[in-house]
Amino acid sequence: MHETERHRVILAAVQARPLATVAELVDITGTSEATIRRDIAALHVEGRLRRVRGGAEAINPPEQGGLMGRPFSVNETINIAQKRAIARAAADLCKDGEPIIINGGTTTYQMVHYLTGRRLSVFTNSFGIAEFLIHNSRNSVVIPGGTIYREQNVILSPFGGVVASHFYAKRMFIGCQGLGAHGLMEADPMVVQSELALINQAEELIVLADSSKFSGRSSLILCGLDRIHSVITDNGIRDEDRAMLEKAGVMLTVVEAAEQKSQSVA
Repeated sequence: MHETERHRVILAAVQARPLATVAELVDITGTSEATIRRDIAALHVEGRLRRVRGGAEAINPPEQGGLMGRPFSVNETINIAQKRAIARAAADLCKDGEPIIINGGTTTYQMVHYLTGRRLSVFTNSFGIAEFLIHNSRNSVVIPGGTIYREQNVILSPFGGVVASHFYAKRMFIGCQGLGAHGLMEADPMVVQSELALINQAEELIVLADSSKFSGRSSLILCGLDRIHSVITDNGIRDEDRAMLEKAGVMLTVVEAAEQKSQSVA
């Protein structure tokens, strides 16, 4: 991650929490502790955050707390060709008349471009996905009640969702912070709480994750590999990650970003 991009992520993180620890910032950026400490020191000197023991805090924290993780605006520029190819393969699985869930995220957001001609019932906690489909398609769109978190472009409620608990879906499409042997990982406890409610409403959980997500890590596990029906990723996936999914019985679809072709592996 380039220094400018790291600084954007760090500044977003300190706005999201009373204190963003060095360890949290290492997880979010995928860089070393030494690099994070240098970044914090530089941003402190510039007056853009306040360096404190163990991490950093905002100079002027907002009244509404945010979520841990990279901002949507940062994530959407990373591996964009791979994300579009993955999203197209995901959209190809949808059939008119089916109810589906699309969770908020930069890869899942790319699905909207391939759903404009469809007639689906779409439940989403993404403000951006809902807005696009409302204005550019005839899909039925359902959103939960809650607070809009601008940085991640999602709608979350700490009290659960009545609408979500009554929405059945054939498939749920979801992104992630990381994907490993222990399962699907996310960066924020509130995101995990919201997604746990949603994944129980779908028959099939389909993970949209570019190959870099297999190196991503977080201390929060959303679900084990046994809950995942299939994973759609790009051809940068490593052999050991293929083997991990195969051993767990997870179906794998690999797409080529340049040509947007795909192949399925049982």
